[in-house]
Amino acid sequence: MRYELADREWTAIKPMLPNKPRGVPRVNDRRVLNGIFWVLRSGAPWRDLPTAFGPYTTCYNRFVRWRRANVWGRIIGALATAHDAAVQMIDTSIVRVHQHGACITRNQRQSMGRSRGGLTSKIHAVVDGNGLPVRLALSPGEAHDVRLAGKLLSRLKSGSMLLADRGYDADWIRELAMKKGAWANIPPKSNRSDPICFSPYLYRARNQVERFFNRIKQCRRVATHYDRLAANYLAFIQLASIRLWLRLNESAS
Repeated sequence: MRYELADREWTAIKPMLPNKPRGVPRVNDRRVLNGIFWVLRSGAPWRDLPTAFGPYTTCYNRFVRWRRANVWGRIIGALATAHDAAVQMIDTSIVRVHQHGACITRNQRQSMGRSRGGLTSKIHAVVDGNGLPVRLALSPGEAHDVRLAGKLLSRLKSGSMLLADRGYDADWIRELAMKKGAWANIPPKSNRSDPICFSPYLYRARNQVERFFNRIKQCRRVATHYDRLAANYLAFIQLASIRLWLRLNESAS
C-alpha cells in the first residue's frame, strides 16, 4: 500500500522505538507506523484509516501516547545528529488552519492566530545545507519570524554559517551567532545605517529551507492544520521530517 515504510526505513527506525519487554505483547509496530504515515501523507481523518492497518483507535492512541512520551522528538533528534553543521538556515512557513481544527476555545494556546488569511499557524525550522531539519517549532500565524529564533539557534555550531532572509536582520541575532562562533550571512534591511558584511553568492543556498517546507507540505496533514492540539500538529511535522531523514539514509546506503 502507498506511503508504507520501506524495509531499509523500518530497519533504521526500529531500534529507536520504545521497547516493551514485559506484559501483553504490543500490536505490530510497523503496521501501526504505516497507518500513522498513511494518515500523515493522505490527510484523511483517523476514522478513514484502511482496515489493513488495523483499528484506527490503535494507530491514533499510539500516535498520541508516543507524542506525549516525546518519542517523535527523540527520533528526529537522533537522526539530526548526522546533519551538516557547516551551514544552518532558518525560516518560517504559514499554514492555514482548517475549520475542524479551529473549533476550540482560546486558540492562542494552540499556536493559532489571526492574520490576513484567517486563522493560521507558523512553522519555524532550522535546516542544514542539505535542507534536512535540525530544529522545529510552532507559533501562531501572526507571530514575527524572529520570535523563536533564539531558541532554535541555541545549538548553533562554532564555525558554521547562518543563512536567513531580511526578516532575521536583527543585531541580537548577529550577536548570538557571533557568540556561538558562527557567521550570520543575512541581507541587511533598507533602513540599516551601518554596513554589514554580506555575500549574495553564498546566500543563494538558502533555497534549501524553502525546499524543505515544500517537501513536508506534500504531506496533506502538514499542508493544512487539521488538529485542534498544537502538540499533535507539531508531531505530524516531526513525522514528515523523520521520513525525509529516513529516505536520505536509504539513498546513502
